[in-house]
Amino acid sequence: MSAKDHDGRWTRVEHGFPPLFDARSRILFLGTMASPKSREAGFFYMHPRNRFWPIMDALFADPSDPSDRVGTSVESRRAFALRHRFALWDTVESCEILGASDASIRDVVPSDLTPIVRGSRIRHIYPCGAKAAQLYERHCRPMLLGAGIDLPATPLPSTSPAYAAKTLDDLIAVYRGRVDMADFD
Repeated sequence: MSAKDHDGRWTRVEHGFPPLFDARSRILFLGTMASPKSREAGFFYMHPRNRFWPIMDALFADPSDPSDRVGTSVESRRAFALRHRFALWDTVESCEILGASDASIRDVVPSDLTPIVRGSRIRHIYPCGAKAAQLYERHCRPMLLGAGIDLPATPLPSTSPAYAAKTLDDLIAVYRGRVDMADFD
């Protein structure tokens, strides 16, 4: 098969924007490849029906502080993530893909997570979705191990609107049960 454009056909995509982290980041949420909407916005999980940000709001927002919310802008989401010390990146720097279908990803150039881990205090990696977990284990984890970095990784369900097997409340419950808040101590 040859690479074709994105209307249900193969296309070669580059990630297009950098990881989000700083020296205070404690955990890393790891996706596969930014969706077309996210690449257009230049930030993570920007499809309006993706449930990632409502889950982050449920997990991290201070209920006693009405101003501590995710918001809808890139700026408010970036600030929320950094304030709550979680990093965001993807397993794939570039690949061939059909539209936004993670299942179709092939010809992967993986992301090197080493600079993120070394430039932060990340203690745990959370691949979001089965494909992210698979790509992490196949490509990213071996690179980390080669750099002498061995961190725990716990897979989480996908937040994509295409993954309809779980409701938002179901996903919040799973994330609450798997994300180790002790990593922030």
